[in-house]
Amino acid sequence: MTGWPRVEYSAVRELRGPLVVLDSVQGVGWDEYVVLRTGTGGQRHGVVLDVDRGTAVVQVLEGTSGMALEDVRAAFTGAPLRIPVGDGWLGRTCNGRGEPLDGGPPVFGATTSAVTGDPINPLRREPPADPVLTGVSAVDALTTLVRGQKLPVFSVAGLPHLELAAQIAAQSTAGGEPFCVVFAAMGLTHADTDFVRDALEERAASGELVLLLNAADDPVIERILTPRIALTVAEHLAFSGGRHVLVVMTDMTSYAEALREVSAARGEIPARRAYPGYLYSDLASLYERCGRIEGLPGSVTVLPLLTMPAGDITHPVPDLTGYITEGQVVLSHETHSRGVYPPVDALSSLSRLMRRGAGPGRTREDHLDVAAQLLAALARARQVRELADLVGHAALSPADRRHLAFDEAFLRRFVHQRQDEARTLDATFDRAWEVLRTLSRSQLAMLPEALMDTHGVPREE
Repeated sequence: MTGWPRVEYSAVRELRGPLVVLDSVQGVGWDEYVVLRTGTGGQRHGVVLDVDRGTAVVQVLEGTSGMALEDVRAAFTGAPLRIPVGDGWLGRTCNGRGEPLDGGPPVFGATTSAVTGDPINPLRREPPADPVLTGVSAVDALTTLVRGQKLPVFSVAGLPHLELAAQIAAQSTAGGEPFCVVFAAMGLTHADTDFVRDALEERAASGELVLLLNAADDPVIERILTPRIALTVAEHLAFSGGRHVLVVMTDMTSYAEALREVSAARGEIPARRAYPGYLYSDLASLYERCGRIEGLPGSVTVLPLLTMPAGDITHPVPDLTGYITEGQVVLSHETHSRGVYPPVDALSSLSRLMRRGAGPGRTREDHLDVAAQLLAALARARQVRELADLVGHAALSPADRRHLAFDEAFLRRFVHQRQDEARTLDATFDRAWEVLRTLSRSQLAMLPEALMDTHGVPREE
């Protein structure tokens, strides 16, 4: 944290909910970190929401309960929040502003960094490369996550996106290279935070996890700080510690709603659906902090999860996220209704950087061919299913019936897996070939003959 400033202000005009309004302040700016002292000797912390002609509005992270107008002393630090960085974060569970929830001491580090972060010099930025293996077949085979990539998961209320986020955080690896996960949860219920802690307990015990938990009843401004603290911690672990770091952020829709609430408190002119006009640049300031830097061994990979209100992919949050990120993994109500976990809609999902992290020398030589054939066959199976709804199953040709069998096998044998099941890459592709063998060779036009011979696809008589 920043050191204690010399100038204290006591002209408190109003205490309103989590807000403190101070008069006669000088040299204060937006997002400045504030330390407040109370008459009982306690200390609280806040962030400047608005400044206008000597009046500052401060949101208190701990709330203003128990504070009295005449007893409050506020000191402005002159800078945004700074946090200690280093290996001391590994294995720790903290709230959204970095204070311990695990009963341990405060996190210490040899240096501190501003949570606003620093942009990566474009001349030193290296393109993403090599995979982060999640142990989830639908992701590893069809939308491969690449080190340094930003790949969001689009979901809707009622789908197991939190379970998927926890599973990926619990079992992801970087192929034996130094690896860790920073999990930033925003706006979760207490039941969900308990679930996340239990699901990631083993990874935390191994010293490979940083867990930041912001509950739904925590201060709104804390929800805005949470992803920034997570990324600040991740950057140091990656670029100073040489680790490959996966940052999982859920739910970014809760973050955007917190941003909208703070914007309204500042009196800013709203844009689409009352979100601030700078929502795009604000999201970009988070997502673009991932990547690889020339000459440094580590990487920061970002996996943000967001729920689409009413399933509307044109809603401002998913819409703007799609412009910034490099693909998406889409979860589907239809797939979920068929009892499949994770309910990934493979045809709506895409990793634009997949070729940088998959194929010979990175995953498997047959990876890209198999992925392309799976998607092509799945697209044809969807067409056949629509045709069957019109003309009936009995009117379908034998080839079309094979595609329907492929569709069912794809979901049941390939996509579906247990929430605690970490599949190896070989196990994933064994299942992929098993599913492909439900089709004839003539229906596998995207696979080389030699590859089909190697994997036992029967020749046609």
